[in-house]
Amino acid sequence: MTEPTLIRLAQAAVQPWRNGGGNTRELFTWPANDRKDPASAEAWQLRISVADIAADGPFSAFPGVDRWFAVAKGEGVALQFGAATHRVTPRSEPLVFDGAEAPGCQLLNGATRDLNLMCRRDAGTGRMVTARIAQSFTSSAPVQALFTTAALIVQAGGQAPLSVPAWCLMLHTGGDRRQWQVLSRQVAGPQASPAWWMDFQPHAQPA
Repeated sequence: MTEPTLIRLAQAAVQPWRNGGGNTRELFTWPANDRKDPASAEAWQLRISVADIAADGPFSAFPGVDRWFAVAKGEGVALQFGAATHRVTPRSEPLVFDGAEAPGCQLLNGATRDLNLMCRRDAGTGRMVTARIAQSFTSSAPVQALFTTAALIVQAGGQAPLSVPAWCLMLHTGGDRRQWQVLSRQVAGPQASPAWWMDFQPHAQPA
């Protein structure tokens, strides 16, 4: 069985948003970008990133993309979709929406850091759910992941426990069915330090 890979947020390069309204750190794309070919930067089917929002303004538009959004740090945001407003805080469940909608964003009380899962609708289906201690997450998708803001001890089935540092993406691309569980925090910390499970099931394997 393939063992998970750990990708630390601090090691990801900072990139500007499409609309110039903020910065993001791309943790993972699938298929992987060819850094020598700029055209491949938009060829992803799945993208996991963390954005820092320092000011009010609209999100970038991603037509044809299903997007999950969760607040990892800060008080949260109010997202405006036409006449509807959705408040998202670190205690909220991930919000999923059509990436083409590009909602307006208002900070609730200062800057935030936010987790984004984006999946091209014609390529496959994704999922993002809050990870809680002792609750299981089962997936047979070829991409399975956990992003955490606090250091955690994680286990897959009967495998040996794995230490996942804070602000890190744990990534499993083995394609085998696994039942994951967060066993505990490595150190005591605030209960508002959230984590999320994610997976992606493509309609077909990329070439």
